[in-house]
Amino acid sequence: MFNGKKVVVVMPAYRAALTLERTYREIPFDIVDDVILVDDASPDNTVEVARQLGIRHVIRHDRNKGYGGNQKTCYAKALELGADIVIMLHPDYQYTPLLLTAMISIIGNDLYPVVFASRILGKGALKGGMPLYKYVANRFLTFTQNLLMNQKLSEYHTGYRAFSGEVLRSLDFTHNSDDFIFDNEMIAQIFYKGYEIAEVTCPTKYFEEASSINFRRSSIYGLGVLKTSLFYMLTKLGLMRWKILR
Repeated sequence: MFNGKKVVVVMPAYRAALTLERTYREIPFDIVDDVILVDDASPDNTVEVARQLGIRHVIRHDRNKGYGGNQKTCYAKALELGADIVIMLHPDYQYTPLLLTAMISIIGNDLYPVVFASRILGKGALKGGMPLYKYVANRFLTFTQNLLMNQKLSEYHTGYRAFSGEVLRSLDFTHNSDDFIFDNEMIAQIFYKGYEIAEVTCPTKYFEEASSINFRRSSIYGLGVLKTSLFYMLTKLGLMRWKILR
């Protein structure tokens, strides 16, 4: 626990058998109480590796529900366990678990209710091997999103995120997309509720075993991001009602 608050790490997994152990071994278990791994019907032995590592809560989807659908299961289980702080950590070892302590302390000391680990603060993204086209797209989308949503994040697209239990309980994330756009819909919900998001600099690693989406799906994701930000702005202006913002 941290300052009397229960800390739960959730790991949305797909084909993570080769990287899961490296990720899990770096988790600071002096302050992390529970780990939840949700396997999204992986064709490899991710579940077996998780159980061999002794992960207490391992859930396997019978069919692939998508990245957003995986997170829905992760967060629902964490809240069921009574989590006060929930951190999403990808088991592909792209983000270092060594940042967990810093992210947990920001929420645990009541400084901010949400923390993102940003690959863009500093030079972590390109230094870690992020493809140039993804970096440029990241910068363009983030700039546009900040304008439409009247915010000032350095990055909207990191997969390393920490939330207070209060925030997660206040969001109706079950109505969000089951695909990758889920992340940005959650950001829209967080800002709509009036919560602030802190950011910490995060090194990142791109390598063969790390998860990534192809150019076509990246393009679809980018269009979805712009749609999400536009719908947020129109809802804030009272020009439309978007069902996920309540």
